[in-house]
Amino acid sequence: MQIGVPNQVTPRERRVAVTPDVTTRLAKQEFSVIVDSGAGLQAGFPDYLFEEAGATIVDPPAAWGAELVVCLSSPTDEQTALLRPGGILLGLLEPLDEPQRAESFAAAGVTALAFETLPRTTRAQPMDVLSSQATAAGYQAVLVAAATHGKFFPMLTTAAGTIRPTKVLVLGAGVAGLQAIATAKRLGAIVSAYDVRAAAAEQVESLGARFVHLEIEQQDETKTGGYARELEADAQQRLLMQLGEYVARHDVVITTAAIPGRRAPRLVTREMVEDMAPGSVIVDLAAATGGNCELSRADEQVSHNGVVILAPTDLVSGVATHASQMYARNVAAVLTHLLQEEGVVIDFEDEITAGLCVTHEGRVVNEAVKSMLGGVD
Repeated sequence: MQIGVPNQVTPRERRVAVTPDVTTRLAKQEFSVIVDSGAGLQAGFPDYLFEEAGATIVDPPAAWGAELVVCLSSPTDEQTALLRPGGILLGLLEPLDEPQRAESFAAAGVTALAFETLPRTTRAQPMDVLSSQATAAGYQAVLVAAATHGKFFPMLTTAAGTIRPTKVLVLGAGVAGLQAIATAKRLGAIVSAYDVRAAAAEQVESLGARFVHLEIEQQDETKTGGYARELEADAQQRLLMQLGEYVARHDVVITTAAIPGRRAPRLVTREMVEDMAPGSVIVDLAAATGGNCELSRADEQVSHNGVVILAPTDLVSGVATHASQMYARNVAAVLTHLLQEEGVVIDFEDEITAGLCVTHEGRVVNEAVKSMLGGVD
């Protein structure tokens, strides 16, 4: 089967969906890989590295017409029109945020496999793109905060006196949050964190950070597919009332809270920002879905009462080489899972395959997406 790797490089995107090392692995499984010229250049993988790995370099946008296309972000309408009817599309397709995209894939006759709907099970962990890319985002968030904040992160004892360490608060202790905690700790900051999930406290404390305990009922993530669920209105209000004092006493706040298919929960209000010390920094990783901070504006820097609020949506591209390698390995794990003696097989009896599949044979088949579309089959 032929795998196409299109060039999706934009001003905010530097990653590539398949890397040369994974191309070599795929070739051993008798896949043939075609790569749009220049697709990997900004991630540090020029065309010749793909050719050495066994790929064929083609002129853009030829890769969109392959039997199986691996992409980073959901294709545009023009790119969708290039997809092969009966072909397979694998990538971050945003079916829960923009379910109408699924309708366009169904109309194109494409089997669309979305990483966002992958089941969060132990068996599926090697395929979990959301986790691998969140790792990169959490790491980058701390570096951006450190570069913006006007203070050292670690405590320093100098001839000019002792410099106190920066206090960092991480709201949301999923993969991105835990990586942010670990990175801030490595830089020497004093770190605290909060999450509504009961299991998060132990994970936060295992990294040497302090878990913030609030008078909010903790959630059992095993009952919600590994994700936090949206709080009821009164619980949300109680959460905000209690979080305010913790936000105010920290120099840096990093927010990572997200709920699949929903607007990002509000965690930092205007009033909280106004209670923070001038020079403080907020990095909002949920900007793409509305933001955790009331004052966030996607891909803009906002200054309010001396507090800087950053809401970048392209942090992962800041470490494009490693982010691409992790993404590509997730892709390889999916393809290995789908590969049987007769080739790539879409087996709806398999939990992982059924979860990944959003459209097939001209229909939207994912129940969550169908529900968002009003139950249309």
